[in-house]
Amino acid sequence: QVQLVESGGGLVQAGGSLRLSCAASGILFGINTMGWYRQVPGEQRELVATIASSGRTNYADSVKGRFTISRDNAKNTVYLQMNSLKPEDTAVYYCNAFFRRNSWGQGIQVTVSS
Repeated sequence: QVQLVESGGGLVQAGGSLRLSCAASGILFGINTMGWYRQVPGEQRELVATIASSGRTNYADSVKGRFTISRDNAKNTVYLQMNSLKPEDTAVYYCNAFFRRNSWGQGIQVTVSS
């Protein structure tokens, strides 16, 4: 059974930082592409960043230079370091694992106040 458990969300002022973590179990973590997505009520879920098994990363234009995705295969954990946060980064953030099929975490709220 796949489990992706996010942590590290919360409330932060604009310009601040947060680090999200996602602990995975039930998957061969090292071969999965891991990612973070986010969703605002009434809008579609959007990609924030992904990191392949090779370590290659991909970012949404809106977060380039501010967010960094990383993974620790020994800990089955993927991270999202978010710096210079803006109110428009407010959303529920979801952890994703992909290898032939998608798996999702339950989501965690990130709120950035102006």
